[in-house]
Amino acid sequence: MIAIVRRLLARGEPVLSDAGTRDARALAALHGASFHRGWSDGEFEHLLFDRNIVAHRASVGRGLVGFILTRIVAEEAEILSIAVASSRRGKGLARQLLDLNLRRIAGLGARTVVLEVDEGNVPARRLYQRAGFREVGRREGYYPAGQGTAALMLRRDLG
Repeated sequence: MIAIVRRLLARGEPVLSDAGTRDARALAALHGASFHRGWSDGEFEHLLFDRNIVAHRASVGRGLVGFILTRIVAEEAEILSIAVASSRRGKGLARQLLDLNLRRIAGLGARTVVLEVDEGNVPARRLYQRAGFREVGRREGYYPAGQGTAALMLRRDLG
């Protein structure tokens, strides 16, 4: 078993696992590198202490290369953020994180999942479309100019 883990790490294959408060600093750093307005370590710590938050991370060795953060309230979940390191984008890691997270929240009783995505973020929109999300609304002027100004509200039913 140890030999298998060593081979995976040697190849640089990401390992998916639950994220916790000890990951707050790394999550904040990746979030800041991925979005116009990154969240602070403290904001991540606060979220990760919340029992309604489901968080997963992708790591290679000791380095964080991706994460997804979702909040569950009653039977509805909201994906708060998903980020993948620029060196790992386009390789299916976001889809792996999304699939793991959707299975977990469905197992915890979520019946629907919603999110907002920048209409100009074509890779993210493609990810969500392939995962069965559909557009249910839009918020004009949600994002700063130059980043695709509208937020698309997406939804997917689970189970």
